[in-house]
Amino acid sequence: MLTKARTREQYMVGLAEVVVTQDPDVTLCTQPLGACLGIAIYDPVAKVGGVLHSLLPDSKLDPVRAAGRPGMFLDTGLADLLGRAEALGATKENLRVFTAGGAQILDETASFNVGKRNYEVLHQLLEQQGLNLHAQDVGGFTNRTMQLNLETGEVRLKFSGQIKLKLLCPKSPTI
Repeated sequence: MLTKARTREQYMVGLAEVVVTQDPDVTLCTQPLGACLGIAIYDPVAKVGGVLHSLLPDSKLDPVRAAGRPGMFLDTGLADLLGRAEALGATKENLRVFTAGGAQILDETASFNVGKRNYEVLHQLLEQQGLNLHAQDVGGFTNRTMQLNLETGEVRLKFSGQIKLKLLCPKSPTI
C-alpha cells in the first residue's frame, strides 16, 4: 500500500505582510530583515503560528497607509498578527513570541537607526499586551531571514553570507 508523503511548503512573508496559519505543513519565511523586524508567534497548544515583517515602528507616520497595510507599521501589524492568531484559537497565555532583525543598515552614523527604534517600540507593545519575548536576535549590521516551522514551532535564522541556519528556538513543547 502506498501512502502519500507529506510535503512541506515554504511561504514567503513579504514586506509589510502579516500571515497566520494552522497548517502544519507550512514554514513561514521572511524576506531579508535589515532594519525591519520579523516577529514570529506560536501557540503550541492551538498549533497556530504567524509572522509579521514590519518596516516602521509607528503608524502615526501614515494612518491611511496603515489602514490599508497594517503590517507596514509595528503597532498596527502586531495588533493584526495577534488578532488573526486569536481568531484561530491562539491564547496569550500559550503564545510564544520571537523577533529578529532591527539591524543598523545603510546608516553608519546611527542618526536614523530605525532598527533600534523598531525594537524599542516592540518592547513597549509587548508589555502593553502582557507578552514577553521568548527569543531574539536583533541589531548588528547584517541582514537575516526568519523561518517559523508550523509543525514544530522551531524558529530558525539565516544570516546574509552564511550557509548554515541558526536555531533561535527549538521545537516548542506542548504546554
